[in-house]
Amino acid sequence: MLHRLIAQLKSRSHSYWDSFSFVGLVFATLFFCGSVTPSLLPRPYFVQGVLSGFSLAIGYGVGVFLLWCWAFLELPHPAEKLAIRFKQASVIGTSLVFLGSTWRATEWQNSIRERMELPPVESAAPFWFCVIAILVACVLVTIVRLMIFGGRKLSRGLERFVPRRIAISVSTVVVLIVATMIANGVVARGLLNVADGFFLKADLLIDDQIEQPSRSLACGSEDSLVDWELIGRRGKDFIAGGPTREEIAAFTGEEAMHPIRVCVGMRSVDGEDARAELAFEELKRVGGFDREVLIVATPTGTGWLDEGAVDTVEYLHRGDTAIVSAQYSYLPSWITILVDPSRSRRSASALFDKVYAYWTTLPKEERPRLYLFGLSLGSFGCEDAADLLETFQDPINGSVLSGPPFPSHQWQSLVAGRNPDSPVWLPTFRNQSMVRFTSQINTLNSGKAWGPIRNVYIQYASDPMVWFSPSLAWHRPEWLTSPRGPDVSPGLRWYPIVTFLQIAFDLPMATSVPIGYGHNYAPANYIDAWNAVTQPEGWSNEDLSRLKQLFRPTTE
Repeated sequence: MLHRLIAQLKSRSHSYWDSFSFVGLVFATLFFCGSVTPSLLPRPYFVQGVLSGFSLAIGYGVGVFLLWCWAFLELPHPAEKLAIRFKQASVIGTSLVFLGSTWRATEWQNSIRERMELPPVESAAPFWFCVIAILVACVLVTIVRLMIFGGRKLSRGLERFVPRRIAISVSTVVVLIVATMIANGVVARGLLNVADGFFLKADLLIDDQIEQPSRSLACGSEDSLVDWELIGRRGKDFIAGGPTREEIAAFTGEEAMHPIRVCVGMRSVDGEDARAELAFEELKRVGGFDREVLIVATPTGTGWLDEGAVDTVEYLHRGDTAIVSAQYSYLPSWITILVDPSRSRRSASALFDKVYAYWTTLPKEERPRLYLFGLSLGSFGCEDAADLLETFQDPINGSVLSGPPFPSHQWQSLVAGRNPDSPVWLPTFRNQSMVRFTSQINTLNSGKAWGPIRNVYIQYASDPMVWFSPSLAWHRPEWLTSPRGPDVSPGLRWYPIVTFLQIAFDLPMATSVPIGYGHNYAPANYIDAWNAVTQPEGWSNEDLSRLKQLFRPTTE
């Protein structure tokens, strides 16, 4: 009995292995090898394994699909001798490529780490990421085979009524539609609900170290219109954090004011318009329109505002600032932007419209200078908030936008229309009077005159949130042309589909790298941007250097 069972298992395993397409395996191996090459960010071995598993499965699918197209079009098959030689050459070639790519995996990963000032790794653990890749690929291939099995069953049933090719085409379309509906309606929605619930619980977490403000004119205080308990964890961090008047005065050696910060959480009130109205009324209550600088800030997906961005502008203007913000999501930006990026736009526009409508009624010589700020998905939301046609007669003073994500239409238009002598990762736009770009090294002091409205984009060449795009699957991006960014590995090459997968897997890890790389924007770059845009008085180059030094120890 045992011998018979073993024989049956061996027979089935052999038949299962024989069921794999040779052409599909060749493509799978090539896709795997491409996935091991460097992308924008360094990858731990388990992430590399999952990425390579997806690449294996998709590469196998591409090979099988091409073979199916060949058979479907009834093209002639090569002679037996030629087919054998092709297989032999393919096995030798793909084996050499596989060995070479796994051998160089550590070198490629260290080429990224070196540019991000990370210590090199001794090994990329090729054995482990290969094991993970095979397991992931097997699961994915099995799922697709079950779909194909269902399609074949349906096709055989349809062949009784329609010609064979029509039956195959109809069954294929039906299976794809059903799979897409299941993936979007069940898997994706289920994962989204789990993520939404998880990050909602994270938003509900109360940090005992965050104390409710005691000053009457502070947002979230006992006298505030905004309930402290409903602001959310990120909102509490924002309101209770930041420099105090005493800290600013001690650093600058001059009189300072308490910076004003207003934030409304998603649980404070339902709806973007209602949250905007509440934030606007609270901003008026605390005297936000009496300050020198007023900033409408759109946070990231979780409601976070980068301390390196908001703290620095408060120092530059000695606390004579007001920053107002409203939360629109519990999810991280990279999830929100794939699910519903319009949330940030609706929230940013609602809040800006409220603030701007009142701001325009104030005397020009007495009202604050009005600016926009947004990081990541917040940058995406800010772009359409201050529509140029609507604000043309009474424009705002400018904006600072960092890490603009790939769907940002205004950013895309500016980059596409850049001066031809500038690279896509650090473009210059026309005469630079209205819009300028900067990166790790300050390029804002170009010597050219600014106009009345000053807008600055901060973007890093290694930020996947900026450079990811669906077109990576079929089109070589401009940011890979020479010269490429200083923080991009020279080993990064474009491969159809594979590069798309690589950068997509970089998205969740965009903030896992040191500050000053990826999607982690450095306070020093914000200082340069705010200094150029808001023109604070009394700051020498030495003072700016001291301020950058102040923020360096807390961010490393």
